[in-house]
Amino acid sequence: MKVIVSGGCGYVGSWLVRHLLADGHKVTVYDAMYFGDGFLPKDNLNLTLINGDIRDIEKWAEACTGQDAVIHLACISNDVSCQLDEALSRAVNIDAFEPLVIAAKNAGVRRFIYCSSSSVYGVSYLPDVFEDTPCVPMTLYNASKAECEKRLWPHHSNDFVCVVIRPATVCGYAPRQRFDLTVNVMTNHAVRKGIITVFGGMQKRPNLHIQNMADVYKLLLLAPDEKIAGQTFNVGRQNMTVMEIAETISRVVSDQMHGGKEVIPIVKEPSQDNRSYHINSDKIARVLGFTPQLTVEDAIRDLCVQFKKGNFQDSLTNPVYTNVVQLVEKHGFGVAA
Repeated sequence: MKVIVSGGCGYVGSWLVRHLLADGHKVTVYDAMYFGDGFLPKDNLNLTLINGDIRDIEKWAEACTGQDAVIHLACISNDVSCQLDEALSRAVNIDAFEPLVIAAKNAGVRRFIYCSSSSVYGVSYLPDVFEDTPCVPMTLYNASKAECEKRLWPHHSNDFVCVVIRPATVCGYAPRQRFDLTVNVMTNHAVRKGIITVFGGMQKRPNLHIQNMADVYKLLLLAPDEKIAGQTFNVGRQNMTVMEIAETISRVVSDQMHGGKEVIPIVKEPSQDNRSYHINSDKIARVLGFTPQLTVEDAIRDLCVQFKKGNFQDSLTNPVYTNVVQLVEKHGFGVAA
């Protein structure tokens, strides 16, 4: 297939694009490249790179011409990044969304896969949250994801099949690494600082290995229309408390980096981040036969492999690993004119 991936230079995109190419797809990456493009296999003849802003609808529409499917990842990602400049975040994450959907449809794209977020559920004390559980977003980032879902559905049709994925927090190694996600940041600190700080600890967070995230998108490209048309799917592997994640990281990093001979201590601090929810991913298993196979432990081990290879020597200081720092230091987000 011919697939255009918005945000293809990001954390998930940098991993996904490689696997789409490996499967024989022709991939166009459309990205503002705030984090660069050096994470992609630019020597692959089936890869086209376009440096573009999703608010530039004319340029986006031209890029969509001749494409079979869109995987829409692009946004100002995570809560703190959105707070840097709320007007800009709304413009990129919400206002640009419906025009780019319409442009893709008008360009002849037949399938639109939207990456939402399981964080749209906010705080829920239900044993499980399902796809029809009311969304109660707590931040601008969460709210933008929920709003875009609403703005997508009016454009769904037989010749423009739309599907929404609400993934858990992704974790593990990718070519464009992030160390500002729960599992990743605590693993980074466990390795580099020899200590893990937990803020709160009792919040429940769903997690998903980045390889399984890529597997979902690959599946959605090829699934029959009737199975995904107009559908929303949760996708996660493990629901764990933040403290359980920290305890797992402490054990795995000790084993992988120190042969089990060194204890990685955990320090608990108060937190104002109350997001807590336990997602149920039975629907995607039932409808598409998809059950994530890789675990949080696998993600931690994959990161340890990279650390042992000598990668990420500057993982505590390089802004490229932390979205909000990169956006401020390299691109001036949130800095008054």
